[in-house]
Amino acid sequence: MDGVNFYEELKIKFKEIVKKHNIENDKLSVIFARPLLPKEAIGEPMRKDFPLLKGKEFMIEATFRQSKGQAFTDSPSNFEGTVFDLLEMSLLNNSERAIFIASLNAIMRHFGYITNTVHCKNDEPEICAERLSKHIEANFVNPKIAFIGYQPAMVSRLSQLFEIKVIDLDQDNIGKEKSGVKILGPEKTDKALALSDLIIATGSTSVNGSIVKFIGKKPVIFFGVTGASVCALFGLKRFCPCSR
Repeated sequence: MDGVNFYEELKIKFKEIVKKHNIENDKLSVIFARPLLPKEAIGEPMRKDFPLLKGKEFMIEATFRQSKGQAFTDSPSNFEGTVFDLLEMSLLNNSERAIFIASLNAIMRHFGYITNTVHCKNDEPEICAERLSKHIEANFVNPKIAFIGYQPAMVSRLSQLFEIKVIDLDQDNIGKEKSGVKILGPEKTDKALALSDLIIATGSTSVNGSIVKFIGKKPVIFFGVTGASVCALFGLKRFCPCSR
C-alpha cells in the first residue's frame, strides 16, 4: 500500500464511522483544531530536547463535543468546520493530514472507539520509556530495534538494554550522538529496517505519510497519541500508557 492508497482507505474507514453515527451533516458539532503551546502539550519534562520544546514539531489539538484528540506535525494550522469539511480534505499535505487525524482522534474518542488521545506531561515521558522497555523485554527476546522518530526519553532507556538504530528527520539531530547512539537520516531507513527484529515508530508517521514503510514488514509498535485512531482502524499495535 502506498501513501495515497493509505489515506484513501483511512477516509473510507472514517466514512463508515460517520455513517454509523449519522454525523456527516451535523452542523452543530463544529470541530475546532489549533496548535498548542509547548507547555500546554508536554508541560515541563526533565529533558529539554523533545521536538515540541525545540520548535521542530507542533501539537495540533482538535475538539469534538468536548472530546479532544491530538496529532504531531511540522505544519501547524487552525481549523474550524464540520465532519463534512473533514471528508472533503484532500489529505495531500502534512497540514491537512494533521488536522484530519487529530479530529479523527477526537471523534473516535467521543464515540468510545479509542482512549489516550492527549499527550502525557512533565515526568511522564520518562515513566513511559521505562514501561516500554519492560513491555519489550516481556514480549521479545533481545530484539534489534529500528527506532523511527527521535524521542529522547525512549531512546535513552532502550539504548541501555537493546541494540538500536535511530532514524530521524531533524537535520539538527542527524549525525549527532544521543545517549550513545548516532542519529541516522531517513536515507538509512531501509538498511535499519533490514537489520532489525522490531520496529518502534512514532505515530506521527501517519501524518507525514511514511507509515506505509513500516506496516506489514516486521513486528511494529507505534508510540504516541497521534496514531490512536489510525492504529485502531488498521489493527496496528500502539503503546501510549501515560497519555490521557
